[in-house]
Amino acid sequence: MSHDSVVDPRALRFGAALTAVVLALALVLPSPSREIVLAVQTVVFALGVFVSLSASPWSWLFRTVVRPRVGAPDRTEDARPPRFAQAVGLTFALVGLVALLTGATTVGLVAVGFAFVAALLNATTGFCLGCELYLTTRRLARTLA
Repeated sequence: MSHDSVVDPRALRFGAALTAVVLALALVLPSPSREIVLAVQTVVFALGVFVSLSASPWSWLFRTVVRPRVGAPDRTEDARPPRFAQAVGLTFALVGLVALLTGATTVGLVAVGFAFVAALLNATTGFCLGCELYLTTRRLARTLA
């Protein structure tokens, strides 16, 4: 199991943009296409959480298509907050997928909608909601320790 220690922040925003597109499709496609698309994104999240952020297909696309055109990053970021954000995304995607597959369509669409909003926010502004949640919980844990 390999975990990245640092990541290119541009790759994170690129991945968030692709994630937002996939989740938007999951919100608008009819069944069973929506569940298939959501299952694909769930696997993408799982790769980022359980293997490494660089194992994601979105990361591979960035490395092979985008990065050769834009060059090396000026700076890198700690991979722990975005990996945590991937875990949050995975949770919402799993809840959404299970809900959709069991007929709880409203619950499923709300869960997917939350993940979509977070991905879109990251893609458009660079603000990573899951990363901020990670940092907040770390600060809280230090305060309580």
